[in-house]
Amino acid sequence: MQRGKNVLGGELQSCSTDPMTGWFRDGCCSTGPGDLGMHVICCRVTKDFLEFSKETGNDLTTPVPEFKFPGLKPGDQWCVCAGRWKEAYDHGRACGVVLAATHMSALEFASLEELEEYAVDEVDTE
Repeated sequence: MQRGKNVLGGELQSCSTDPMTGWFRDGCCSTGPGDLGMHVICCRVTKDFLEFSKETGNDLTTPVPEFKFPGLKPGDQWCVCAGRWKEAYDHGRACGVVLAATHMSALEFASLEELEEYAVDEVDTE
């Protein structure tokens, strides 16, 4: 499977394999048919972002084994829905973004400048 391009124009890098993330659960924030949430922003989640997500209807901390979802804790990297990240950004509660592991389709929701404000330097895949 071709991963696609990241927001910097390079090859999309892996986001996380522990926990295993991605719409396809391959560690990568690529997207495809059926991914209505556009899980394309590689985030390093924070307590504040996780609280915001829960407050707005998406609890990312509680495990959901049937969807191979382990539940997240601060510091985990996860492919987050682009719209949710932008909503958190607009409310001053966005979390870190790994640009090299964020799919270029994220630019349909947030500008590169917005993403760069929260950029973290390295990909921490484990």
